[in-house]
Order: sequence, then structure tokens, then C-alpha cells
Amino acid sequence: MSKTNETGHAKNVANFETLLSYVTGYGAVYNPSNANIQLSALTEKATAAKTINEQLHDAAAKNSNAIALRDLAFKPLKQLSTRVLSAVKANNVAQQVLDNAVSHHRKIQGRRATAKLTAEEKNNLATSGTVVNQVSASQQSYDNLLDTLDKQIKLLATIPQYAPNEVDLQLASLTTLYNDLLQKNRDVVANTSQLSTLRINRNNTLYDAETGIVALAQDVKNYARSVFGSTSPQYKQISGIPFRTLS
Repeated sequence: MSKTNETGHAKNVANFETLLSYVTGYGAVYNPSNANIQLSALTEKATAAKTINEQLHDAAAKNSNAIALRDLAFKPLKQLSTRVLSAVKANNVAQQVLDNAVSHHRKIQGRRATAKLTAEEKNNLATSGTVVNQVSASQQSYDNLLDTLDKQIKLLATIPQYAPNEVDLQLASLTTLYNDLLQKNRDVVANTSQLSTLRINRNNTLYDAETGIVALAQDVKNYARSVFGSTSPQYKQISGIPFRTLS
């Protein structure tokens, strides 16, 4: 969601409150048969629009903070993985176990087991009848990183020789780190989900074709024109108040 759109939503809410203030000033002469644009309904809608907008601002701030905390927590992971693998290599472990540890480490680093072929190399192989389709091996999403880290920790737990003196490399510390990273990732998922739901609710409140504030504002303008006339000062007060439907 662009900052311009977010500003536009806030402007629509503010303009609806401005419209409401003029309508309130009309007094008893403002008496529409449409229940949706009666003064009490408009007041309730204005409150709902302001509330959902404020809730969105709070949720967006929490989500931004959760993302920043997750990024900061994951940042040292690659360097830590290198140290863990070095600690494994410093001990006499079976080659297959070492290969598995290397494989997990490589995934955390986002590196391939074999170099990615260039377009020219693929063309040369294709000419000789060999078709190569190399899929992405990055696996750098937070979910994938967590999955790989969990596998690496479980592998380390099977290695009797893996008993580093460095506290941050020990299994207990790595497990604590994994749980912390897992929770921070869950926090982002939860906050993002909440933010998405609030945006849906905000869009319904502001832009529903019949009951959104943009549609209601147009109904109010039409009613005012029917009561006061298109050249009346009352209608001119509100006719130019802008509202935009934003996605």
C-alpha cells in the first residue's frame, strides 16, 4: 500500500467529517428519508471511519517494528552458521554427517551445491542434446531459513564430538536462538495478517458501493441539492469537498 494512498484514505475520512459538520449546521431542514444519510447514521459512520483508520495506523507501526526486529535478529545467522560449520569440521566426524552439515550451511548462505550455468553453457548443452533446467536454490525466505536451522541443530545433536566451549555455538544457545527467530517470524506473520484484515475493513467502511463514506458523501450532496438547489450557498458549501475511491 503506497504512502500516497494511505494519505488519500486519511483525507477522505477528514473530508467526511467536514461534510458532517456542514450537514449538522443545516439543522432540522436536513431531513432525508434515506436512513443511511440521516445525521445519526452519518455521525456513526464518521466515527467508524476515523476509528478504523487509527487502528490501521497502530497496526502498521507494530508490523513495521516486528519486521525490523526480525531482520535484526536474522542478520547474524549466516556468520554464525559459518562458525558452527567450522566447529563441526574441527572434529573428526563421518564424511556423510559433514556433508549434511555443509548442505544445511550452504542453504543458510543461499549458495548452490554447483554453480549456476550461464546461458551460453545451457545453449551448448542443448546443442548436444542435453536439456538443463536449473531451478532456484536460494531458499532464503525466513520460513526456509528456520527450517534449515532446525535441521542443522538436530544434526548437531547427533554428533557426540560437537561440544564447543563457545557458549553461542552450544546446542542450548542455538536452540534458544531458533526459538527466538521462530517467534519473531510468527510475530511478523500475525501482524501482517491483522494489518491485511484491517485494510479490508477500512476499504469496506470507506469504499463500499452503497454504505462507504465516499458513496454516502455523494448521496448527501445529491440530497442537499434537492433541498436547497444547485446554486444555493448550502449546496456550494459541500459540493466541492473532494472524495476519491482508492484501492
